[in-house]
Formats: sequence, structure tokens, C-alpha cells
Amino acid sequence: MSSIRESSKEESISQPHKDPVSAPFPDGGARAWMVALGAGGVLFCTFGYVNAFGVYQDYYITHQLSNYSASEIAWIGSVQTFFLFGSGLIGGPLFDRYGSKVIWGPAVFVIFSVMMTSLCTKFYQFFLAQGILGGISMGLSLSPALSSTAQYFQKKRAAAMGITIAGSSLGGVIFPIALEQMFYSSLGFAWAVRIVGFIMLGVMSFSVIGIRARLPPKKQRLLKLEAFEKMQYVATLTAIFFLNVGIFTPFFYLPLYGQSHGMSTSLSFYLIAIQNAASFFGRLVPGVIADKIGPYNMLGTVSIITAIITYCWVRMTTNATIIVFAVLYGFFSGGIIGITPACIANCAGHPQEIGTYIGMGMAVMSVATLIGPPINGALLNEYGGFLQVQIFSATVMIFGGFLAFVAKLVGGKSVLAKG
Repeated sequence: MSSIRESSKEESISQPHKDPVSAPFPDGGARAWMVALGAGGVLFCTFGYVNAFGVYQDYYITHQLSNYSASEIAWIGSVQTFFLFGSGLIGGPLFDRYGSKVIWGPAVFVIFSVMMTSLCTKFYQFFLAQGILGGISMGLSLSPALSSTAQYFQKKRAAAMGITIAGSSLGGVIFPIALEQMFYSSLGFAWAVRIVGFIMLGVMSFSVIGIRARLPPKKQRLLKLEAFEKMQYVATLTAIFFLNVGIFTPFFYLPLYGQSHGMSTSLSFYLIAIQNAASFFGRLVPGVIADKIGPYNMLGTVSIITAIITYCWVRMTTNATIIVFAVLYGFFSGGIIGITPACIANCAGHPQEIGTYIGMGMAVMSVATLIGPPINGALLNEYGGFLQVQIFSATVMIFGGFLAFVAKLVGGKSVLAKG
């Protein structure tokens, strides 16, 4: 008996990480990558779908909502984006408390909101179905998806989350092309949107099966307001706020910009897809580099480059130069979007709090995404051109890029070591 006890004792010593909370991050393996892919599917159906709003914007302004201004129609997309991020205030903490099952209900409502959008004909209907219901259900899915990936990766976190967020770029390529082709075919608006809903149904089904929380649920308060006492967290969110005020401008207005400079309607629709195709690589490559040089160094660098490209947008007025802008902007702005969650997750004091930190961070981002597109729409209506829109967006992003480096400096030695 004594030998058996000694044997079991030795086994317990040789396997000290049975507890998943104290165990090191897997940073790989079949389960970890399945979670990353499942989360990528959620991003495909949520962020990727929202990235295609420029196609809806251009269609609405010439069809169902032709009596409304570009700024008024932009509120549908900005409210949807606001709730996409803002609902993370609830979705992230719920993931920490209850695990991956919190995605199931919102996933159903994501599909329902798309199907309801196919039936809409009036502004308030689009606002409720696409803007509010779509935004909230997508947001309650998005934060848990990002948090699940962060629970499995630490050393390779920026790269893994870049792969996850690349799902949104893939959606941003497929949805604009599919919608543009179907809107003007014999299918029409209603069936075009329904087919998109059926695509989401298949992808979301895979995602809810693949996503699993690595850590056991942790009973805690819904919010950790003491997180805002950390200078690193506050500085990070301030930088991200300004970046998100300006970053979505081309995703909303580039098709209209192209048409205002003589680009055909069919080609201008593809600009969103081109941006998102470039963004796919922008969310992968900078993420891999960020794991080498540090996420804050990478975030600050790609932010400033994106701002400079946006200043150059002023001089891009031909079809060729506009397409070049779409490629460059898509790649570098994709780096911003891909690295942002990794920076927020690095601020969490405990792995079981990552969902809460990401959720609260996304709520702050939601305010920026709510005000950014309407401000640009108002500038467009006031001045009748895009110059002021371009300068405003570039300026707030370059400011956010410098603040990313400030966030690195105020984070202390641990952040300086990581970059």
C-alpha cells in the first residue's frame, strides 16, 4: 500500500498542472486551433458582415432610402457597429462567468436579424432589424469568441488572434461581392439578404460547436471597474478610441468616393471587397511580427502608417490610384484591428478576467464607432466633398498611433519588455 501511495504521490508531482487555471497556456494544439477557427467563424458572420455595410449604404441611398441623406443612412451602420462593440460590455463578462454556452443564443439572433432585414422597406425597420438587433446579437457573440482564443494563447496571442480576426476580413470579401452580384440580379434585395443569412447559419453552426472555454467559469462581478485604475489599460483604450473614430471611414464611404470620381458603380462595389482582402493579410502578418517585437510597438507603427495613407487618399482620384489606396489601407488598418484585442487582453491581471477586460474595452470602442461615421457624413454634407473627411480621419488616427506608444511607456517594465 505504501508503494502505491508513493507512486500516486510521484504522479501528482510529475503532473503539477492538472488545474487549468494554473496550467500554462497551450499556445497550440488541435483544441486551441479549433477554438481559433471557430472564433474566426463568428468574426466572419459579425465583424465581416458589418464591414460590408458600405454596399448596403450605396444600395439604400439609390433604392429603399433614396429620400434620406448619406449621413442619416450611415446611422444604421454606425449603430450596428456601436452595438457590435458595445454589447461586449455584457458578452465578455458573461463568458468569464458561464463559458462558451453564452454564444448559442446570440448566434440564433444574428441569423434572425439578417432574415428580418430582408423584409424591411422603411428606415425605422432597417434601423431596428439591422442596426439594433443585428448589432446587439453580433456583439454578444463577438466578445466571447475573442476571449476564448485569448484563453488558449499567450506567447502566440497576437498571431492567434490575428488569425481569428482574419475571419472578419474573409467575410468582408465574400459578403460585398455576393450582395453586389445578387442585389442587381433577378434575385433582388430580399432573397440576396436571405441567402447571406443561410451562409451565416452554416458558419455559426460550426463555430458554436468548435468554441470551448479552456478555464472553468469564475463567479465575479459583471464589471471590474478597478481595471480603469490601471494606467496601461486606460492609455490603451484611449489610443484605441481615437483609432476607431477614423478607421471605418473608407469602409463606409469608399464606394461613394469612387463613384464621385467617375468610377463605375459595379467597380466601386468591389472596393470594399478589395479592402477586406488586403485586410485579411494585414490581420495575419502584423500579428506574427507583434509576437516578436511587441503588440504596442506594432499597433503604434501600423496606426501611423494607416494615417499617412489616409492623408495620401486626398490625391488618389483615378480608378488605379483608388484601388491602390484600398489595398494599402486594407492591409495596414487590418493590422490595427487584429492587434487591438491582444493589447487589451495583455492588460488583464488574470486569464479568467480576459473576457471582462476585452468586453469593457470594446464598450469604449463602441462609442468611437458610433460617432465616427456620422461625423464624416455630416462633414460630407456640409462641404460637399471628401477632403475634410479624409483629413479628419487621418488626424485622429495618427493621434491614436502616438498614444499607443504612450500606452507602452506607462505600462511599466513588463510591458516595455513585451513592447
